[in-house]
Amino acid sequence: MEERQARSSFAALSQETRLGIVRTLVVAGPVGMAAGAIAEKMGVSPSNVSFHLKELERTGLITQRRESRSIVYSASYDALADLVKFLMEDCCVGHASVRASLNEQNPCRVASSTPAEGGNG
Repeated sequence: MEERQARSSFAALSQETRLGIVRTLVVAGPVGMAAGAIAEKMGVSPSNVSFHLKELERTGLITQRRESRSIVYSASYDALADLVKFLMEDCCVGHASVRASLNEQNPCRVASSTPAEGGNG
């Protein structure tokens, strides 16, 4: 991940509603959630959530797909993993045990698990 993309992603996540949306979508897993359900869960209007969803999609942190008449949003686990790797890259230089631990855990790449199975996304 380039620094410019990381800055854009962190800027998007620095807003309370957007961070909440991403966290909600991570829990929802690959199935995702319809925009209306996200708005209800976040306690904001549909137009407000739409504004935030567009910004998160622009940064690549979430994706959308059409299902019938609904637009369903999902967390982009690869983008989130890349963001975490970008953040940890320099801090782990000279600390091989920390880097190895991160590679073993790789929490953002468990997208095949569902919340009911105990996975993180």
